[in-house]
Amino acid sequence: MHIAKKPLALILCLLFVIALTAGCGGKTEPAKPAAAPAADKPLKVGVTPGPHAQIMEVVKKVAEKDGLKIQIVEFSDYVQPNVALNQGDIDINSFQHLPFLENMVKDRKYDLVMLAKTFTFPMGIYSKKIKNIKDLKDGAVIAMPNDPTNGGRALLLFEKAGLIKLKPGLGHKASVVDIVENPRKFKIRELEAAQIPRTLEDMEIAAINTNYAMSAGLVPAKDALILEDSSSPYANILAVRGKDKDNPLYKKFLKAYQSEEVKKFVTEQFKGSVIVAW
Repeated sequence: MHIAKKPLALILCLLFVIALTAGCGGKTEPAKPAAAPAADKPLKVGVTPGPHAQIMEVVKKVAEKDGLKIQIVEFSDYVQPNVALNQGDIDINSFQHLPFLENMVKDRKYDLVMLAKTFTFPMGIYSKKIKNIKDLKDGAVIAMPNDPTNGGRALLLFEKAGLIKLKPGLGHKASVVDIVENPRKFKIRELEAAQIPRTLEDMEIAAINTNYAMSAGLVPAKDALILEDSSSPYANILAVRGKDKDNPLYKKFLKAYQSEEVKKFVTEQFKGSVIVAW
């Protein structure tokens, strides 16, 4: 019995010495390397399919020449890109105009801001019956989209053409009840935006969004009687989180976006129907 206790005491003593050595200057495991800095990670940019995605592919190639990596993330609707941006799942998005962003920020209390303007997909006034807006007859039937965003946009375009006058100060928030002057008694028809190109034969003129105009075979730069210009409040924008607006990487990204290569691609691809807004 006494013989068995000796080895046990020896083992306990050795364990104590080892523990003491480790606690008083024994070698420790090297610290794990810190996570890669933001500069080494790709910027995640949210877009919607179509023109915005096409443009971003060109931006990506330009940015890579300057050492900036971009990961393009496509969204199928107009809500999720802002949700993802607010949550930090993406870094930038490119799909919306400023009034849309402002409405979403107001409704959801997001801290999202405009980084810069990109391109305007202009609304235009079209006709199958006249070649010049000056040829429009008194009492003519004119069509416009019936949704609040595009409706106000169309009314501003009608005002720009000298057809009506709106209550001052409303801007794109104006509706038909805000028309204060219609001296030539135009009959305004509010229709579903997507349906307007199909009713163009029945109208004297109509305000049509670029995407619907192009789908109907119209070329905005060539066929529109009046077209929004780069001063339009509906210029598309790049949006970021407010706290990140001055991030140097984002300025590098903006330089790539607003490059001559991107401008040339848009000019050639969309044949003047998409307007530079910066």
